[in-house]
Amino acid sequence: MPSLATLRVFLDSLEEGVLFLDRARRVLEMNSAAARMIGHDNRRLVDELCPTLFEGTECARACVARGECSLTPTKGEDKVQDIVVRSPTGVDIPLRMWAMLLPPNDSGLYCAIVLRDRSRELELEAEVRDRWQLGGLTGRSRAMQDLYQKVLRVAASEANVLITGESGVGKELVARALHDNSTRAKGPYVAVHCASLPENLEESELFGHAKGSFSGATGARLGRFEAANGGTLLLDEIGEISPATQTRLLRVLQEREIVRVGENHPRKVDVRVVAATHRDLAGMVGRGEFREDLYYRLHVLPLHVPALRERREDIALLASRLLGELGERYRRPDLRLSPEAIVAMESFSWPGNVRQLFNALEYAVVNSDGATILPQHLLPEVVTPVESTREALLPLPLTRYYATQVTPDEEQAQIQRMLQQCGGNRAEAARRLGMSRTTLWKRLNRS
Repeated sequence: MPSLATLRVFLDSLEEGVLFLDRARRVLEMNSAAARMIGHDNRRLVDELCPTLFEGTECARACVARGECSLTPTKGEDKVQDIVVRSPTGVDIPLRMWAMLLPPNDSGLYCAIVLRDRSRELELEAEVRDRWQLGGLTGRSRAMQDLYQKVLRVAASEANVLITGESGVGKELVARALHDNSTRAKGPYVAVHCASLPENLEESELFGHAKGSFSGATGARLGRFEAANGGTLLLDEIGEISPATQTRLLRVLQEREIVRVGENHPRKVDVRVVAATHRDLAGMVGRGEFREDLYYRLHVLPLHVPALRERREDIALLASRLLGELGERYRRPDLRLSPEAIVAMESFSWPGNVRQLFNALEYAVVNSDGATILPQHLLPEVVTPVESTREALLPLPLTRYYATQVTPDEEQAQIQRMLQQCGGNRAEAARRLGMSRTTLWKRLNRS
């Protein structure tokens, strides 16, 4: 074991701060970088108890409560703590700290506390966050950068917008970014999930109704269009609305006025309509399932959101952001992804896209004990994806677009699997598969 004097010469050349403690957590030696980060002369800190140097931090409180260093590694797992210390000049310094046990020796040295100044790291994170995010969207890939540019251009317009993309890619986040960057940002933003509206209440929900217009209408009600007056209305899953509502919606887009159910006089509305769907509306038009004139009214400014498997370089960045959100929710701010877990996630196809990624991370958080998310904490299908058949590789919502590549038997098996996942609910299975309920019924009864 080298002498303390020799250690001091070596340690003073390091950028990281290092403090040597005895078993009682008393500082025996430290380098100049540690003194600079803490904001005191190192001579004044020797012989002080470590918790007193970081008073008020979670690390110090845990240390005092336990009666030993709270960062001492156990079971081979590193314990990392991010803290903020205030220097004598009143400057807050963000630090990352961890401990290392030292081999038995005659000098009384028990462990070393390592400090890293995170000031520049946080600055870079802020720069990256500003550069690789637009509203709630996150991505550094070329596909996402192109989408950001299109969103900002489209936001300057007042024309209708149709956002397409698979389920779970974040179409509603694109709609929100459009609103927040438009001249209507100070107006209301109203989102309607059309698939959740009962068919007999679609018109009432969208356009409102008069008192007594139908059984249960005990009072007049404002519709979503009037609620969004002066702002933006998102019609999510627009492909799910009934033919009758499609006809009324077309008139609203043409005339910029609505008529409440049970009334005869029109009411003017100033609303920008943003529609979103995971379905192939053009194909639905060809099959007579969606009005062609309505499609072209909505398809003025199209935006397509790429699937997660098409921008795998965004997975690590996106997962880190989502893990940060989960860390706040579960009060575990020290959560981080291991390199092996990132590799596993980047290798998975994510048929459920960002929504599935978030759910997988939440599963990992719940099933992990330490701060590091390891591959074994992830869902089994993420770590070892099934690759035995083409249907396993084919994302469910895209089945119908690749019909020429999928055999009838494969499609039938895929439909049956989705029905099982949905508990036999054909409407929900059709929605997830990207087909109408009529098409699902025909495929199930195809000989």
